[in-house]
Amino acid sequence: MAAARVRALALVSALALAGPSALSASPARAQSAAPAAALARQSFVADAVRRTGPAVVTIDTERNVVVPGSGGLQQLPFMDPLLRQFFGLPPGQAPQPPSQRTERGQGSGFIYDPAGLLITNAHVVEGSSRVVVGLPDGRRVEGKVVGTDNVTDLAVVRLERAGPWPVARLGNSDALQVGDWVIAVGNPFGLDNTVTLGIVSSLNRNAAKLGITDKRLELIQTDAAINPGNSGGPLLDASGDVVGINTLVRSGPGAGLGFAIPINRARTIAQQLVASGVVSHAMIGVSLEPVRDANGALVSGARVRSVMPSGPAARAGVQAGDVITAVGGQPVKDPAQLTQFVESNGVGRAMALSLQRGGQQINLQVIPGELSSLMAR
Repeated sequence: MAAARVRALALVSALALAGPSALSASPARAQSAAPAAALARQSFVADAVRRTGPAVVTIDTERNVVVPGSGGLQQLPFMDPLLRQFFGLPPGQAPQPPSQRTERGQGSGFIYDPAGLLITNAHVVEGSSRVVVGLPDGRRVEGKVVGTDNVTDLAVVRLERAGPWPVARLGNSDALQVGDWVIAVGNPFGLDNTVTLGIVSSLNRNAAKLGITDKRLELIQTDAAINPGNSGGPLLDASGDVVGINTLVRSGPGAGLGFAIPINRARTIAQQLVASGVVSHAMIGVSLEPVRDANGALVSGARVRSVMPSGPAARAGVQAGDVITAVGGQPVKDPAQLTQFVESNGVGRAMALSLQRGGQQINLQVIPGELSSLMAR
């Protein structure tokens, strides 16, 4: 009885502190307020998409593909009817010359600059003879590819018409944490402005671990559904700011794993593409692998698996088997971080390497070269 009286007094006190409106509210109204409040807390997705959705575009592309003709030089002698009759061959047809056909594709992107600049994946627009951008408001505008960077799979396209244009606000991908809400927006299978919700499953996923060895990417992993056609669309945070660019999804075993390029990385690449149409990537000419202790556990550092002959590292004296432990005095955690250090250092500027070789510490100076020129050797 005493406990019941205490609970009643606590309820009256709470209502009094809440003010007259709470005291006069009916039980039915109080019950309906709770679901309404819950819905309001969940509406951040709608708010985020409402803010950024108008800037998410569909990108339709056309490519001219050469189709090899039928027949070849080795068949030409048998095109002569007399020869075909002599060898008992059926009447032949003249060889067909090579022809062209138009191949169509589709992807997503988003406008990030009021001047009509948009970001998408390089593989969406690469080799295109025509690019048409569709906006959610129904406008369809011709686009011109400003530049592409295959190393990061990023491209910038300029709308060939005067605006105004809706613009997506760019966020800060470095502020992301595992477990944060993220929202993928794009046009999978041509279904405009499709929205999926998930979380950040992991950060700094190296593309090489996914079997993508020709890219330099540290990816955001998410369980938000990313499907064909989503490529190039934005990954949003809970506020509607773009924190990533949807780029690939794992299919088959392990399906449901989506990956996005961090927007901080994409912003830097886009700036270079707009300024010059190309992107500079530094490299020192080594292949790397993680370092493990005697028990097989991962430890800090990056082991040099091989060295490119006559490359920057070879000229500096780096050898296979060396363990690079620091760059410019900053510890190297793993191969991915070493690659980031080299990229940040840039081409033509000396960088200090600290490495372990046979139990001894060695300090070297290496001058990174341009990736495209070194790989062309």
